[in-house]
Amino acid sequence: MYAFFRALVVRPVLFWWFRVKVVGLENVPKRGPVILASNHLAFIDSVVIPGVVKRPMTYLVASTYYEKSGFGGRLLGWFLRQIGQLPIDRSGGSASKASLETGLQVLSENGLIGIYPEGSRSRDGKMHRGRTGVARLVLASGVPVVPCAVTGTDRIFVPGKRLPRRGGITVELGRPLQFETVEGDYDAPRLRAVTDEIMQTVRAMSGQEYVDAYASSSRA
Repeated sequence: MYAFFRALVVRPVLFWWFRVKVVGLENVPKRGPVILASNHLAFIDSVVIPGVVKRPMTYLVASTYYEKSGFGGRLLGWFLRQIGQLPIDRSGGSASKASLETGLQVLSENGLIGIYPEGSRSRDGKMHRGRTGVARLVLASGVPVVPCAVTGTDRIFVPGKRLPRRGGITVELGRPLQFETVEGDYDAPRLRAVTDEIMQTVRAMSGQEYVDAYASSSRA
């Protein structure tokens, strides 16, 4: 279902209507476990990136998106499942540990995981401080991290317009970053250093202004 839906629905819309431009697609390994770390400007990022990458991709999406009521909510949950996304609980504590284990399971099966280190989308278009969950996943797995910068998705839906704008979206994929695997617990400075290196690599690609505050605490 994933391949069918992606080929016949997602990709035609992305490349015909949105005219998405892709740079550096060759930097995504064709096989083996990979983490793709991206900035996050709009919900549609979770459709655009899996649509342009040439191999199946899994995002760990907040479970609240699957719990919305009404026809539109149920349709959204169905759509996310069709494009291979997995619901996770972001409430912290044991839920965070379960999310990490889910991610490691996908990687152990040679999967490609997409993650937004900022935790939630940026409301002001700036790059915000990354949360260290991405570093935990990287250090526990030792798999390469492909930095990804998306631009233009925050300008697609215009208030008062029925249809989204055409064109203006670019997805740039950088050369994989490699970090050593760490056994056992990870100290806070190491987690922060890995997270910041990933975020600054993405920021250099996206050209965004950096804000040393979490996106969730900087709502515009």
